[in-house]
Amino acid sequence: MNIHKMIISVFYVLKPIMPRPLQIWLRRIIVRAKRKKHADKWPILETAAKKPQGWRGWPDSKNFAFILTHDVDTARGQERCYRLMEIEEKIGFRSSFNFVPERYTVSSDLREHLIKHGFEVGVHGLNHDGKLFRSRKIFNERANKINHYLQAWDAAGFRSPAMHHNLEWIHDLDIRYDMSTFDVDPFEPQSDGVHTIFPFQVTSGLNGAGYVELPYTLPQDFTLFILMQEKDVSIWQQKLDWIVLHGGLALLNTHPDYMRFSTDKMEEEVYSVDFYKEFLEYVRRRYKGLYWHVRPCEMAAYISKQPIPYVTTG
Repeated sequence: MNIHKMIISVFYVLKPIMPRPLQIWLRRIIVRAKRKKHADKWPILETAAKKPQGWRGWPDSKNFAFILTHDVDTARGQERCYRLMEIEEKIGFRSSFNFVPERYTVSSDLREHLIKHGFEVGVHGLNHDGKLFRSRKIFNERANKINHYLQAWDAAGFRSPAMHHNLEWIHDLDIRYDMSTFDVDPFEPQSDGVHTIFPFQVTSGLNGAGYVELPYTLPQDFTLFILMQEKDVSIWQQKLDWIVLHGGLALLNTHPDYMRFSTDKMEEEVYSVDFYKEFLEYVRRRYKGLYWHVRPCEMAAYISKQPIPYVTTG
């Protein structure tokens, strides 16, 4: 085992007992090493641009698709959702907000407000403790609870915390789509990307049932602004421009937990929400009329009718 792999292994074993500042310091060291190692395939993996067999393109001959999603990891993040929603509405976008059912009390008023204003609500794990996929037994027990929340919230989609995933096990969830994967992201603990910037279907070899997989294709905000400490949105712009060139899906996942709004105090582990606003303005200005902007549920409905090959599990 080389030194980088050893550091990563030790980190994830000790993470639960580490003070948060120490976690971030170590993760920044790991990210710097990985970024140098994977410079030839992150943020852009050229082979991920290959179109699926039978691909028919986007509706209305749009050049690319654009989806916004948010994982709300904490109660603090939930408190910021109203302000984030207002920003997107003002610029002309809608998104999905994914909540953790049993880590904090999820506001029913907020969920109803989001739906009323054209946004979408999804389920983000169950506890956000990193144990969902630790064993089949744990997953089965939690899947029953996750399905309860999916039904109670009338939610169609799921994303696992920390992007842990097992596409076969996910069949046990009553979902129309999953968003627990990515085209390429060597900085995730489970870094096996799906190597495509296009959505795809996942079916079970047992009964043929399935769901649509929507990989995120733009780097996550926590990676860019907290771990890498980037000072602008140029990486988002670079990756978006490349996705547009190849007609793929630009799916962004951000976290209100780490966004600092104008009325917030200065603190660690936050970045200015102005970065996010700047990127949305860039999309609207540069690609006006060229993108198909939808919520994840609408994308899943479209892909489920596409005659493209399935990824079969089981």
